[in-house]
Amino acid sequence: MAVVEPSSSLEILVRGPEGFLIWNGPPFLSGEPGVKLDTVPCTSAKFSDDGSKLMVTKSDSVISIFDCKTLTEVRSFDVPNVLAAVISPCGTYLQTFQKCSSPQHKNVVLWKIENGEFAYQLFQKNMTKVTWPSVHFSSDETVACRLATNEIQSFDPRDFSKGFVNRLRVPGIAALELSKAPGSYVAAFVPESKGMPASVQIYACGKDLQSQPVARRSFFRCSTVQLSWNSGSTGLLVVVQSDVDKTNQSYYGESKLNYLTTDGAHEGLVPLRKEGPIHDVQWSYSGKEFAVVYGFMPAMATVFDKKCNPLLELGTGPYNTIRWNPLGNFICLAGFGNLPGDMAFWDYREKKQLGTTRAELSVTSEWSPDGRYFMTATTAPRLQVDNGVKVFHHNGSLYFKKMFDRLYQVDWKPESVEKFGDIEDLVKAVSSVKIDEAKVPGKGSKATQAAPKATQAVPKATPANPPAAKPAAYRPPHAKAAAVVQAELFGASPSGELSKNALKNKKKREKKKQAEAASAAGGS
Repeated sequence: MAVVEPSSSLEILVRGPEGFLIWNGPPFLSGEPGVKLDTVPCTSAKFSDDGSKLMVTKSDSVISIFDCKTLTEVRSFDVPNVLAAVISPCGTYLQTFQKCSSPQHKNVVLWKIENGEFAYQLFQKNMTKVTWPSVHFSSDETVACRLATNEIQSFDPRDFSKGFVNRLRVPGIAALELSKAPGSYVAAFVPESKGMPASVQIYACGKDLQSQPVARRSFFRCSTVQLSWNSGSTGLLVVVQSDVDKTNQSYYGESKLNYLTTDGAHEGLVPLRKEGPIHDVQWSYSGKEFAVVYGFMPAMATVFDKKCNPLLELGTGPYNTIRWNPLGNFICLAGFGNLPGDMAFWDYREKKQLGTTRAELSVTSEWSPDGRYFMTATTAPRLQVDNGVKVFHHNGSLYFKKMFDRLYQVDWKPESVEKFGDIEDLVKAVSSVKIDEAKVPGKGSKATQAAPKATQAVPKATPANPPAAKPAAYRPPHAKAAAVVQAELFGASPSGELSKNALKNKKKREKKKQAEAASAAGGS
């Protein structure tokens, strides 16, 4: 199993009807979390992506900014009739949306938190999930842009007083997604129009702004898309959703997973082994592989590399959620929402399952920043009863549980991943996954020859001193578990014995054939 380093100080935000408070994160010295900041009245609270600032909405017009190191209020904004607010990734800007009274009223304001002054204002008629926030930032805030009619407008984040400094014309654009780290590319979605298919296009932005896309993919039967960039901004996953399934297999429409790279090496569908919807997809922190939960129930889960080659099969089950811990060494596969809440924990480096458990009625779930703990919560208004929070170890064993009469929100305070592990070691480990599997028997290290490892996903059996013979033909990783997969599909065990249900169905078919033969003989 991967070595788990001692955790640095973690913090948890808990919000209820009275307001929010900050707990000391695990490990808990006395079995209960200590209170680092006592209850502060509020209606909402949100950390910046880097964990340096905390945005707190105290009323319909007052928004406060807290410094997360000192847990003190550093700035307060009085914004009448505010409907939405968001803080920038590094906690530099606060963006607010106010109720619109007239087109002359610039109701979207970008505030500089350091001095409390506005940096930019614009008018926006309405707010939707697609159009908010109006101004998008890269994770390091070096690139900023916004969606306008038929174009993408770029800003200089150091000086918004210049207005937009670049304009990229994209006719019919309905949504955009700026790559996070670095913010060197922007993905634009153009929906279907007048018989033309929908499309997702990738453009270079910032200093390398170009009018022609570096990658493009078109889709028929496309209503909405979900865009997900990897770390490093080299790959984009696109979940294409259609409201209508023409095969009539699903009432909820159909979905497909597409993959595009910024170098143009891949533009197409991800090769999935089972028909059905895309339930969830997530990139690893390294950006070199991604995990997908897909297919009709019981769903399948597979880890792919950035060339869309399958690396690891996580099995099948009642799952619709996948969470990869920030260090990339543990994966939680779960079934929440209308599913029972089953969870399976995997050690990705060792390619083995660590344990299974269940967290019923979970609404939110996330790994801790150090990757050692997994937290689930049952919150209102989604569920009005059995509200509470659970914290599990990385192997699925329950570490902490607390119930509440009413709970609205539970969040880990974001921390830098580099604070808890060596990312270079992670990247090397990921790069060596397929190389290790492709080694010819007998050519590995002495330690490997002395004690060969057998993993659940890709079994190996390397003898210590193999006889002199021609090496076997190379089999790709996804084909090595073919016997097990076929057994699961056709109801037999890997050893060839039929399961109880398969045996029962076989007997029924035999009886039916005998009855049909008897009736045919009697008729003649």
